Amino acid sequence: MNVVDSSGWLEYFAGSETAQFFASAIEDSDQLIVPTICIYEVSKRLLQQRTESEALIAVAAMQQGTIVELTNDIALSAARFSHKSKISMADSIIYMTADKYSAEVWTQDEDLKDLADVHYHPAAGN
Repeated sequence: MNVVDSSGWLEYFAGSETAQFFASAIEDSDQLIVPTICIYEVSKRLLQQRTESEALIAVAAMQQGTIVELTNDIALSAARFSHKSKISMADSIIYMTADKYSAEVWTQDEDLKDLADVHYHPAAGN
């Protein structure tokens, strides 16, 4: 199982140089878990940078995976993880969602790069 964080989705939709790194995880929709926080973050960014139509098309693509809502269990484990590791709320939710489903995380986020079951690719310019 795979979880692609929001930055990975944005790279994929932009067709950037690093999009290929995320493509295998995104395109294997049977093994793809999509936390609702990623839908929020990607939608917000695309609404800021593109059109509402493009944001809706992106969300439709994300919904090809298994959507996982933020449950009490995930929220509490993410809060503990964030407190202990000092990692942001969204990244903690994404990481703990992956943990709950024994999934691997695909990210450009340096805060996650050294954690277990994380595939990291530096963002352009890093």
